[in-house]
Amino acid sequence: QLVESGGGLVQPGGSLRLSCSASGSIFSIYTQGWYRQAPGKQRELVASITRGGDTIYSDSVKGRFTISRDNVKKMVYLQMNNLKLEDTAVYYCVEDSDYARLLTGRPDNWGQGTQVTVSS
Repeated sequence: QLVESGGGLVQPGGSLRLSCSASGSIFSIYTQGWYRQAPGKQRELVASITRGGDTIYSDSVKGRFTISRDNVKKMVYLQMNNLKLEDTAVYYCVEDSDYARLLTGRPDNWGQGTQVTVSS
């Protein structure tokens, strides 16, 4: 089970940190990531992180977002800086033991989502 927190309303240029708590999985052997979906748009993989800590970011957030994980606490984080209007979306924490499955939109486990709204 994945539970996200940390979403909210922020002005353009502001920052938010999303957190995801994982339970029921052998967290250290799973890969994790964050997807987002805005109204009327396709779901997008924002960032992912492997068991070894390798990361991938979408071009739209590269240099502004940072994904990290804490294997002891079973937590995944998404630090979002310099937020833009187009970052407004529901953000979902995901995990899977198969990295390819996670990268292609088919991870086994999804959180319930947390709303991020960037508005002036």
